[in-house]
Amino acid sequence: MTSGDLWRVSDEFGEDAISPLTWYPGNLAWRLNFSRKQLRKTQALESFHEFLKHESEVGNITRQEAVSMVPPLFLNVQPDHYILDMCAAPGSKTFQLLEMIHQSKEPGLLPRALVIANDFKAQRCDLLIHNTKRMCTANLIVTNHDAQNFPSCSLAKDHSEIYKGHHKPQRLEFDCVLCDVPCSGDGTIRKNHDMWRKWNSSMGNGFHLLQVNIAMRGIALLKVGGRMVYSTCSMNPVENEAVVAELLRRSGNSVELLDVSNELPELVRRPGLSTWKVNDRGSWCQTHEDVPHDRKNVILPSMFPSSKSTHEGHTVYNNLDANLEFSMNFSRNFNIEEMSNVNCDTGGVSSSISTQSLDYTSNSVGSKSPLSRCMRIVPHDQDGGAFFIAVLHKLSPLNESQMFEVGKTEHLLSTEKTVGLQEQYRPDKTTPVEKLTHQHRIVSEVLDDNKLLFEQKNLSVDNQTSRGDNLNEVIMDPDDVEYSQTKSGDISHRRKLDDQYKRKGIDPVLFFKDDAVIKNIVSFFGIEESFSLEGCLVTRSTDNARRIYYISKSVQELLELNLQVGEQIKIASVGVKMFERHRSKDGCSCAYRLSYEGLSLLFPYMRKRILYASPVDFQKLLQYRTINFAHFADARFGEEASSLMPGCCVVVLCEGHQNADSVAMDPSTIAIVCWRGKSTMNVLVSPPDRKELLEYRFGFKAFKFEDEKSNNDINGLDEVT
Repeated sequence: MTSGDLWRVSDEFGEDAISPLTWYPGNLAWRLNFSRKQLRKTQALESFHEFLKHESEVGNITRQEAVSMVPPLFLNVQPDHYILDMCAAPGSKTFQLLEMIHQSKEPGLLPRALVIANDFKAQRCDLLIHNTKRMCTANLIVTNHDAQNFPSCSLAKDHSEIYKGHHKPQRLEFDCVLCDVPCSGDGTIRKNHDMWRKWNSSMGNGFHLLQVNIAMRGIALLKVGGRMVYSTCSMNPVENEAVVAELLRRSGNSVELLDVSNELPELVRRPGLSTWKVNDRGSWCQTHEDVPHDRKNVILPSMFPSSKSTHEGHTVYNNLDANLEFSMNFSRNFNIEEMSNVNCDTGGVSSSISTQSLDYTSNSVGSKSPLSRCMRIVPHDQDGGAFFIAVLHKLSPLNESQMFEVGKTEHLLSTEKTVGLQEQYRPDKTTPVEKLTHQHRIVSEVLDDNKLLFEQKNLSVDNQTSRGDNLNEVIMDPDDVEYSQTKSGDISHRRKLDDQYKRKGIDPVLFFKDDAVIKNIVSFFGIEESFSLEGCLVTRSTDNARRIYYISKSVQELLELNLQVGEQIKIASVGVKMFERHRSKDGCSCAYRLSYEGLSLLFPYMRKRILYASPVDFQKLLQYRTINFAHFADARFGEEASSLMPGCCVVVLCEGHQNADSVAMDPSTIAIVCWRGKSTMNVLVSPPDRKELLEYRFGFKAFKFEDEKSNNDINGLDEVT
């Protein structure tokens, strides 16, 4: 597929078949006006469809619904920002954030920024890792946490101690938080036709409390001066404006709702709602007083617009407590506060219930930060999907005076018992309201367990930060999960640590500190001192590290902080794979080979093991994967390859009279990882990446994945595993 092919598609299907999104900065987003059925079934679009799939697979493009690209654009991401994507899977927005932090970096340098992509389910983390792996970035950490309880890794007793000594953080805080929460998804009704059958107007009620808790956690983790974008693919005000209003009520003067109408001016949007009704079992309620007595623990006051319809002089909490004192120990609204106090370590809400945070009788929210500042994107305005977006700005810390007391209970309910409850009753798009009621009753029972609370209060700070008390038991694939860190050299301790994590179904993340191996790698590949490996290499094997990953300085600091607080963060993936142990018997003096994923980072700083090939020989290597030294078109290149010591090397496409220095620092340079065997040069690049280079760099169309099978028996391929 060439640019000419793209123009032919436009000519055949009209000017608007492929068009740029005018509101997206830099003309970097384009819209395809084809349905899925057209792309898959129309013969004229077959090659175009294959082009899209392949370019997406190798990471050159990302395919997603246009409207879902909007929320990250309002975060105002900078190259030194710490960014949290709270509910990240499947990862398209995370990929978008990674593109943003890498766009403004200087050539050959990593950005200072850091992106943490989190998701609650291990299986969704796997999908997230797969979709972000294409970015080949050292600035990403994928974590596996319930977003409501994401840890802050706090060493500071109060806000004034968050930064001290060399500006290293004493608590994990973020400049930007993307809070794209689970929702009913009724805004996807155009593409998700099954929604027409499932939808009802009360679907959003079951998500409201979860959305509030996740968003409050995001605010608690946000730096003062930072931005949080709250978004859903729903049009239900109970999931949107009602949640934002509750966030503002709980946060008091610490958070403001921003007017961003001057940002992305070409994006068509509508203002947020100020009035709405709540549906419950077919009945519409205008205020909480209209809710039947037996439903007041399901339909919450925070779901309604601010009003003065409740009794004068009484907060809704008091009203609810009076109504429900004989039916259950805690009202559902009380559970919001209790869950926030016990599960959240940064004091997202006060540790004692205040009438300010629970007062739904006041119109102060509407007058101070009108909900009209929220954004509603509706399908028929721009012929796309629907989305709700609100941009929040943090003005001051939340409940700073009580942060330490709240922090003492960090993760105390994050035990196997609590995880089991959350996993069993976690809401999804088909969860009925009755099931969610059962969920919160069970949580109430957990919170009301006096024995559990008594034990928690008597735990020492040391016990709270010990590995056994802080880790949730999550069943995960060891090949996809990394965790923890420890000092190298203490073999018995490392094996003990490894056994402990194996029992929990996860692997540790360990700083790789074998100086002899690192010096050998640096010497073998001629890595310049300016590209420091010290403290930037991690592995997930306690013995005989098979893979070594490279991490940025920002990720390094976070891992060190996580170690200090007892490894509270559960890490599913970190960094970019840079080196892999080989088992070749060719007499190679270095035990590790380069990984193609990390080549773009390392190559500008390599001064050894580099060969420069003509376009003919470079194409031949990609096409056949294994070439005998004598069969290269350029005899000089064959001689240089044969004279090279056995082991891993880099072959660079050299056109014209380029010198080595200019090639190394040129971001458009094309290079591949190879293995110099006994008599052959073998390419160590995946079939999709070889296909991409052959077809879309050289215009060679005959490459097929089936070639891989026939190559397995070629001399040299079995030299490296």
